[in-house]
Amino acid sequence: MLTKPVIKLNVQNETSRLRSVVLGTAESNGPIPKIEECYDPKSIEHIKAGTYPEEDAMVEEINAVLKVFKKYDVKVYRPQVIENCNQIFSRDIAFVIDDIMIEANILPHREEEVHAIDYIWNQIAEDKRIILPEDCHVEGGDVMPWNDYIFMGTYTGKDYSDLITARTNIQAVNAIQELFPKKKVKCFELRKSNTNPRENALHLDCCFNPLGKGKAIIHKNGFLVESEYEWLVNFFGKENIFEITKDEMYEMYSNVFSISEDVIISERNFTRLNNWLWQQGFTVEEVPYAEIGKQEGLLRCTTLPLFRD
Repeated sequence: MLTKPVIKLNVQNETSRLRSVVLGTAESNGPIPKIEECYDPKSIEHIKAGTYPEEDAMVEEINAVLKVFKKYDVKVYRPQVIENCNQIFSRDIAFVIDDIMIEANILPHREEEVHAIDYIWNQIAEDKRIILPEDCHVEGGDVMPWNDYIFMGTYTGKDYSDLITARTNIQAVNAIQELFPKKKVKCFELRKSNTNPRENALHLDCCFNPLGKGKAIIHKNGFLVESEYEWLVNFFGKENIFEITKDEMYEMYSNVFSISEDVIISERNFTRLNNWLWQQGFTVEEVPYAEIGKQEGLLRCTTLPLFRD
C-alpha cells in the first residue's frame, strides 16, 4: 500500500539554515484592484498615483528570489495558481512553529489563497496541523519564532474592527501561548493606520526583524508602546540594532529574509542597510523587489519557511 509522502516541518527561529520554503507567486495576479478592495494604505497610494505594480515585473522579481533559493539548494514549493488572484504574500496564509503548521485566519475574502497550499497541508502529518478557533485572527507576518520565545505583533485598540490593517488579535496571541506552553510569547502593540503607510506597521516584520549573529533591524515608531520597543533593544543590545527611519520602514527595509545565520536576501536599493550588513559579516544576496514592495510587503512576506536545520 502506498503511503502519502510527509513533509517534515521544523522552524525554531528566523535564521537557521533554510531547507524548504513556500514562495508566493505573481502569476495570474489579476487586474489592478479597486481602492475599496485594497488591504493596505500603500497599495491605495500607488493605485491613486498610477504606479501600481504590473504582473510581469512582479513575476520577474519573484523569479530572482527563486534563483537565490536554487543557488543555496533550498527546496521551493509554490501555491497552486488561482486565476486573477493575488498570491504573492505566502507568509499571510500559514506559519510554522517547531514542527507544527498553523493555518492563519486571514481576511475573509482571502480564503482562496489558503486553499492554494492545500496540497502541502495534506502532506503534513495530521497531528502537526492546527486551525485556530474562528475568533483568533492572525497572519504569519506577525509571528516570529525565536528559540525560547515567540514574538508576536498585535493590536488591542477598541477600533480593531475598523482597521483593515489590524491583522492579529489578542485571542490569537493567547491561543499560540496555549499551544506552546514551554515558550514565552512576547507580544508587541503595533501602530496602525488605514490611510498613512508611513504610520502603519502592517505586521511585526514591517518594523522589526531579528537577524543572524545576534543582530536585528527595528523601527521605533512602528511600536505603540515605547517600553515594548525598548525591551527588544535591550534583548538584542543597542550595539546590535540597525535603526531604520520612517521612510526606510515605508520602503520595507526590515522585511528582508534570512537563508542562514550569515546569508540574507535583501532589496538591491537598500544601500544603507546592505552596506551595514556587509560590514557585520553577512553575505547579502541583493534582488530587485521594489515593485512588490508597493503593496506593503517584501521578502519575508512572500516566503513561508517549512524547514530550517
